[in-house]
Amino acid sequence: MSLRTARRAVTLAVALIYSLFCFWFLRLSGRVSLERRAQWQHEAALRVMHALGVRLKVTGTLPKGGLLVSNHLSYLDIPLISAALPVYMVSKVEIGSWPLFGTLARAGGALFVDRSSRASAKATTAQIAERLRGPVPVLFFPEGTSTDGSRVLRFHSRFFIPAVEAGLPVTAAALRYVPSDGSPERNFCWFGDTDFLPHLVKNLGGPDFVAEIQFGAARIYENRRVAAQQTREEIIAMRGAGVRKGPELAVR
Repeated sequence: MSLRTARRAVTLAVALIYSLFCFWFLRLSGRVSLERRAQWQHEAALRVMHALGVRLKVTGTLPKGGLLVSNHLSYLDIPLISAALPVYMVSKVEIGSWPLFGTLARAGGALFVDRSSRASAKATTAQIAERLRGPVPVLFFPEGTSTDGSRVLRFHSRFFIPAVEAGLPVTAAALRYVPSDGSPERNFCWFGDTDFLPHLVKNLGGPDFVAEIQFGAARIYENRRVAAQQTREEIIAMRGAGVRKGPELAVR
């Protein structure tokens, strides 16, 4: 393990421990509403991004409520988007058992779905409908899996149902990784059969990179399949055009 990897690993551990201490304090104080948990996760994600040496560049208007959908490149997407704004995350059930990102997701009020179970998907759809009544956006990755960034997979439409039925806005977000040394984006993506921990260690020792998130306009859809198709096309177009000039979000 290189000195750079070790230093980042220690910084990451400190950031996580401090964030969990803050959450413990919130629980003691009784201030653990769902909205406050999403805000805590936002603050924790900023610390995690700093520990990983990631800078975040955000363009477009941050959504205020409704459904938020994004392309999916790796486990880093969870703290990346959470660092941009407070969200409720919809994640596959396996993530809940992960030692780092699973801890953050559980404390932040994530919704976990077993994609192999129709009953779980139905229950999660109902939970999304409940969360959409509040001011915090609900985020999910309609591809259902992470990719190497070379293409955006077909979007699954089930979790669009609550927003469509309630007439609530859906916002598309295009995410990309831009390594500082000019290396390919796929080097930071987590896809295929790659194990989580070895990939995380590799990222800790790798070059810095900028995570660019471009938010599209909030739109109302009357059909879930149309919503899935059009948000996918919008994300593909935004990734193809590149992220516009915009502010770089400071991380602490």
